[in-house]
Amino acid sequence: MAAYEFTISVRTQYLAEQSDPDRSNYVFAYTITIKNTGKVAAQLISRHWIIVDGNNRIEEVRGLGVVGHQPLLAPDAQFEYTSGTVLATPHGSMKGTYFCVAEDGEKFEATIPEFILSLPHTLH
Repeated sequence: MAAYEFTISVRTQYLAEQSDPDRSNYVFAYTITIKNTGKVAAQLISRHWIIVDGNNRIEEVRGLGVVGHQPLLAPDAQFEYTSGTVLATPHGSMKGTYFCVAEDGEKFEATIPEFILSLPHTLH
């Protein structure tokens, strides 16, 4: 087990009631679980997302914290939040990193593995 490590898992959902396919507006929610699988308590400071739609249009999003929080996670503790994004196509993907600082001052990045955003039954 590494001293500094967050493990990220993701669940996604297409929000049909908020989407408007006639206007190329596809709304997706994603629920992220961040678990401190390291040996040292650490705080999530900021995020960096790379969002790619079905036309390979790339959008990068950077910001402090997640949904207004900068959670401090003790070893084995976890934090879960739900957020969303709008794509111009019925499918795309997201990946990124969280910038974190451990209690002892060590800085590290936690990788958010790439996940697919897709309407049900439209994967190609």
